[in-house]
Amino acid sequence: MKAALPVIWSVLALGVSVPLGAQQPQQAAAVKSPHGTLAQACAVCHSAAGWTPAHISSSFDHAKLGFPLAGAHASVACKSCHTNLVFKGAPHDCVSCHQDPHHGELGNSCARCHSMRSFVDRSAMTRAHQLTTFPLTGAHVTADCESCHTPTSAGQMTFTLRTTGCNDCHQKDYQATKNPDHAAGGFPTDCTQCHATVSWLTARFDHNATAFPLTGAHVAVACAQCHGDGVYKGKPTACVSCHQLDYNNTNSPNHQQAQFPTDCTVCHTTATWNGANFDHNTTQFPLTGAHIQVTCAQCHGDGVYKGKPTTCVSCHQTDYNGATNPNHTQAQFPTDCTVCHTTVTWTGATFNHSNTAFPLTGAHLTATCAQCHGDGVYKGKPTTCVSCHQTDYNGATNPNHTQAQFPTDCSVCHTTTTWTGATFDHSTTAFPLTGAHLTVACNQCHGDGVYKGKPTTCVSCHQTDYNTTTDPNHQQAQFSTDCASCHTTTVWTTAKYTNHDTQFFPIYSGTHAGRWTSCSTCHINPSDYSQFDCLSCHSASQTTPKHSGVKNYTYDSPSCYRCHPQGHS
Repeated sequence: MKAALPVIWSVLALGVSVPLGAQQPQQAAAVKSPHGTLAQACAVCHSAAGWTPAHISSSFDHAKLGFPLAGAHASVACKSCHTNLVFKGAPHDCVSCHQDPHHGELGNSCARCHSMRSFVDRSAMTRAHQLTTFPLTGAHVTADCESCHTPTSAGQMTFTLRTTGCNDCHQKDYQATKNPDHAAGGFPTDCTQCHATVSWLTARFDHNATAFPLTGAHVAVACAQCHGDGVYKGKPTACVSCHQLDYNNTNSPNHQQAQFPTDCTVCHTTATWNGANFDHNTTQFPLTGAHIQVTCAQCHGDGVYKGKPTTCVSCHQTDYNGATNPNHTQAQFPTDCTVCHTTVTWTGATFNHSNTAFPLTGAHLTATCAQCHGDGVYKGKPTTCVSCHQTDYNGATNPNHTQAQFPTDCSVCHTTTTWTGATFDHSTTAFPLTGAHLTVACNQCHGDGVYKGKPTTCVSCHQTDYNTTTDPNHQQAQFSTDCASCHTTTVWTTAKYTNHDTQFFPIYSGTHAGRWTSCSTCHINPSDYSQFDCLSCHSASQTTPKHSGVKNYTYDSPSCYRCHPQGHS
């Protein structure tokens, strides 16, 4: 009977009905379900063939109970999570089944790093690591977690407080590396300056991040060529710190003897050691013209570089001494070749006469040097006109310069533009020319050949005019020979004795202005202008009545002039 109980319980549990008329089994006592209030039918897990072992029907969907079985959970035995037969109320959190090896350091959410596929699924852990301050790259992706997160003595693994410095994991690598010796070389403990996470080997240092960026041939140089002494930190960057032997052994030119600077960059570049090029323009003697193409030895063949004289004659003394057209030595030319020569070409020298006390102008500009310096005299050459033009002075006949005692300063009459058409500035003499005198030819006054000491009185030129003038007759009237008393240089005719009003009697002003037509109106005696007549204009019948009561009144011209010197009549 006891053996049949499970079968009977199974039948009852499955709700099997017994047909009427059949033999009724004996009423069994009710058995309580070990699963508590389980809503699932027994047939989902059990069968009539045998109560145990239970077989879960494929129709059972664990997800409907709030916890989908995925990944490794799908193959786990029910008792692994349901430790007793009461299924309802089983906890869903990870720690209820999985002991936390992190001891709460990372919280209770295992899904942040683990997946249901496998508890040690690295892909989920790696993805989680990318959200931290130290994303995994290169070889770090495949590294074992414990190689960085080493367990502590208390059993915990360091995650949240783990530092990210390279030396935290690679300190032993740093200390053990001897090629080069990192510790002795004072290398930084930040491995990323040379190493990458892809491979620990094939380290590469970015020299451009230092105070000495690598360029040219320096880029391909092995580290040991400069750092063979094991010095990295504080390594001198001066050229000579690596190239001292090159400097000492160079003989073309000899750097030591020439006292060249030890800064190789003055002549060399990092592209190539050979083909050094010195920039002479950085010195006190920049190269120009033909000097640019000159080889160093042409000037520095004596081995002197530092303190080399920069005067022209220091290189061109032979050229100076050998010059014969003109003879530089004889002429005492300056040894500064730049006075006449340029660096473009040695021939075709030109001297700038404007820098001397005798600047060239006009026709002098086109004169050849030999025309003035044919005697070989340059230094101290006289600058007076006659020093070159004595023959011209002596041969001049129109006018005769020698006879006239003209000054030997040709510039008084001539210009450098042209020798002919000389003009003399009479305004520089004691007799400036004005009016009609300006257009008079020289020989009209100087036809006698007299220039120096020529009289400047009017009559010296106008004696004939004075003698032949009849209206009035100047000689008979004994007029002054100073023509300027009545005439002007503007025009000879229409003479006017302007001093008549101030010296004698006002005829150009007062009541007599405009009352006469010529001198003879008053001066009736042409041979004696000291005599004058008032009575021909002022009759006695008009004049006498006006003078009644005037004491000693007489009707004659001298009496009129005595009382009326100002012309008030």
